[in-house]
Amino acid sequence: MNSPDHGARDASISTNSYTTVVGRKAVPEASFRAYWRDVHGPLCSRVPGLGWYVQHHFAQRQDSHLWAGPASIGVIPGYELDGAVEIGWTTADTQAVFQDAASILFSDEQNVFEETAAYPLPAGSTTVFDHQLDATPNGQDTLDRLHVHFTPKAGQASALATYLREDFAGVARESQEVVKVRVHAPDDHDNSTPNPPAPNVEHTVIGDRVSLVILEIAFIDPLARRRFYASPEYQSTLTHQEDLAAFITAFPVSGVFTFVRDGELTTAGLRGSRVAELITAMAASNQVEPAVQTLMHTGRMN
Repeated sequence: MNSPDHGARDASISTNSYTTVVGRKAVPEASFRAYWRDVHGPLCSRVPGLGWYVQHHFAQRQDSHLWAGPASIGVIPGYELDGAVEIGWTTADTQAVFQDAASILFSDEQNVFEETAAYPLPAGSTTVFDHQLDATPNGQDTLDRLHVHFTPKAGQASALATYLREDFAGVARESQEVVKVRVHAPDDHDNSTPNPPAPNVEHTVIGDRVSLVILEIAFIDPLARRRFYASPEYQSTLTHQEDLAAFITAFPVSGVFTFVRDGELTTAGLRGSRVAELITAMAASNQVEPAVQTLMHTGRMN
């Protein structure tokens, strides 16, 4: 890519979590998506201590060519998700502030989520490179983005994460088709305690999901994805994938919604995601002036 690499802007988040979500089956799809974006999202955004909050909504169906992995490796059986959430903190102290106040957030999960499973990332995630100009996307994804969940073979989690961050990302960096690579290598999910501790929501994951390494990879468009997979450089990665991974399951991203960035509320975090999207579409610059933001946040003019 000829555009600048903005990957370093994510480095302020020292620790975070990656949470997989499944919408409540009794809730209509449109209501689930709207509530997650415009009710649950702004509530989460206002919990003190939060430094980073992004919702990734997954499409149920997109195409048949999401991940061209080794023929010998299949997907995790029965693994279906509606999305994933990244929550992060700048320091251990701000994380503690958030956790002390988060019960008000977790009590809301039962309204829309069947299952949430939080994977801790005490050392943070790694954005290897990111050529997106927009640091706070909010809306339908303009790129062809995947979250690829790798179940590492026994004892290979660290080696798999290192491979994705270094050798695989090096191949992707040299490709004109790839816009972003971000890698999450969380600790194993702890099924012994509810994580997160949200009442009336399932938090237990099956064995093949306990240990995951997650690759976020964004392409210019779906045809660029196919060109990348067909390249000799990508084909050279298949042996390593086969050596390190037991299962590979790819999820297509339909929308990315950023509510908190660098400890500050975005317009989506302050007003709701769809309202923020409308403000942008209408070029309503007055709605993002400091005086209006202060009024909407505090109910006071100053």
